[in-house]
Amino acid sequence: MLSEIAFWGAVETGLVYGLVAFGIYLSFRILHFPDLTVDGSFPLGAAVAAILILNGFNPWIATGAAVVAGMAAGAVTAILNVKLNILHLLASILTMIALYSINLRIMGQPNVALLREDTVLTFWYERTADLLPYYLVPVVLFFVVTLVVLIFLWRFMQSEAGLAMRATGTNPRMARAQGIATGGMVILGIALSNGLVGLAGALFAQSQGAADVTMGVGVIVIGLASLIGGEAVLSPRTVLRALIACLVGSILYRLAIALALNADFIGLKAQDLNLVTAVLVTLAIVLPGARNSIKSYFSRG
Repeated sequence: MLSEIAFWGAVETGLVYGLVAFGIYLSFRILHFPDLTVDGSFPLGAAVAAILILNGFNPWIATGAAVVAGMAAGAVTAILNVKLNILHLLASILTMIALYSINLRIMGQPNVALLREDTVLTFWYERTADLLPYYLVPVVLFFVVTLVVLIFLWRFMQSEAGLAMRATGTNPRMARAQGIATGGMVILGIALSNGLVGLAGALFAQSQGAADVTMGVGVIVIGLASLIGGEAVLSPRTVLRALIACLVGSILYRLAIALALNADFIGLKAQDLNLVTAVLVTLAIVLPGARNSIKSYFSRG
């Protein structure tokens, strides 16, 4: 069984990766754009926030700069696809590869520590010392941030620009016939997607007390696992339900990982994380179809 600290630690990480799942929902589900840039924009957000904090900037300003940096990375991928007609998957791989070197340039070294620096959490640790245990402070703060982002995305998707973006992803030819600038919608959508991933990277670095150039490895898989797992648990019939499913899936994924790695009788270790992820994603993909098959079998009977 998980200890209380381990449980809330998994929830905290799940909330951060919920922002990644939101971004992947925008690219994969709304725009049908397979975007691997996130493996580079996640550490990009962490690197930008960390370096700015180390240079004396306000942590929230540093976090905002991380969002802008992530949006810029996403925009580059989309421009390569829209303007230069490079296949979307290849365009995102090119940007992701380039970001590895850019992240090293930003940090000047493979990793930087934030252990003695003020972060977005420092103020709340000091103000809530008598109200909350220290391990609940980031959970509460990240929940508020994630909730604000969820509401923003939900409202945005109901707006004229959001509807145009959804039309672009569903049927680009029809959208162009209706006068929608589909290229601009793709650029905006992928920029927003990676901006959210950059925000997640910035918060993760401040929560963990360090930024590392390799911290983005596998982020796309984690985001997809959260997205698919959440959709398996909560049917995404509307945009709001889909966004809630992303968040629920992310938290459940991190709890499942924590349970698997803390279950002594299974014998899993930290190096088995990718194996556990692969199994969970496979189950999330297969189970909805199996569930429908069982329902149809019994309905016929």
